[in-house]
Amino acid sequence: MKIYYHLPGLFEFYELYKVFLPLFKEHREYFYDYCGIGSIYGAPADCIWGGGRTGFGDERPEKVAALMKEYGISSRLTFSNSLITKDHLTDKKCNSLCALFENNGAAANGVIIYSDILLEHIKKNYPAFYFVSSTTKVLTDFKKFEEELRREEFKYVVPDFRLNKSFTALNALPEELKQKVEFLCNECCWYECYDRKNCYENVSRKCLGEDCEDHVCVSPDAQRGYRFSDAMKNPGFIGIDDICSIYMPAGFRHFKIEGRSLGSAMVLEFLLYYMTKPEYRLKVREEIYLDSTLDLF
Repeated sequence: MKIYYHLPGLFEFYELYKVFLPLFKEHREYFYDYCGIGSIYGAPADCIWGGGRTGFGDERPEKVAALMKEYGISSRLTFSNSLITKDHLTDKKCNSLCALFENNGAAANGVIIYSDILLEHIKKNYPAFYFVSSTTKVLTDFKKFEEELRREEFKYVVPDFRLNKSFTALNALPEELKQKVEFLCNECCWYECYDRKNCYENVSRKCLGEDCEDHVCVSPDAQRGYRFSDAMKNPGFIGIDDICSIYMPAGFRHFKIEGRSLGSAMVLEFLLYYMTKPEYRLKVREEIYLDSTLDLF
């Protein structure tokens, strides 16, 4: 059985993937046999349909589309703004992105989405896309999550990370619904957070260009920022041992790696941890960014 990772930074980390994807294709011996790349997701800067994280990707969409087409990777546009109205549907930049990526290469491309208004607009005008129900919906109630899984519009549904270990309910899902579950593996957000939905809404407002104050994170460790070592201690964390010994045998195949708002060095660490065999991690790291003349400090 094969599992698929959905990787962050379609526009944000173009330079990283321009080097990583050839390695992944030409040196499969470096990587676990059971894993593949299900998609790479993201949104450019100043994209009003964007959400989840404020986009900062500045690579030209044409170059991104060409790279994904060359390697047969599914592109996912992250259009998870929760505050879309009909007035926003005519945005030229976002519609141009849809037109560019809708039929780009052999792999089907998708849209990560929150708004049903936007969902209907894209379905009508760009019917080749598949849809992913965004984790920004903060689906922490398993019954509501299962209802979302049963919606025919969605090929995949990403639950809130706090449902990751609800094994009794997850294992009871029928096989066809298990294939639609996409787990968020490496979330560092405070497990007890009660303000997650407001955090995402603040991002949506900023993507729409509204003048609003920054969201104040309620986590007691907010000042630390994202640390992978902290994420690994999160009760909702899914590591490679969990994937191999628990999720794969139970029939789950799709795993999302977060990281659009981080740096490429951190995203590389995710690629090394989740996809690269331990004995080849240094080699992959060297191929991507190590230089014998490089001074880090």
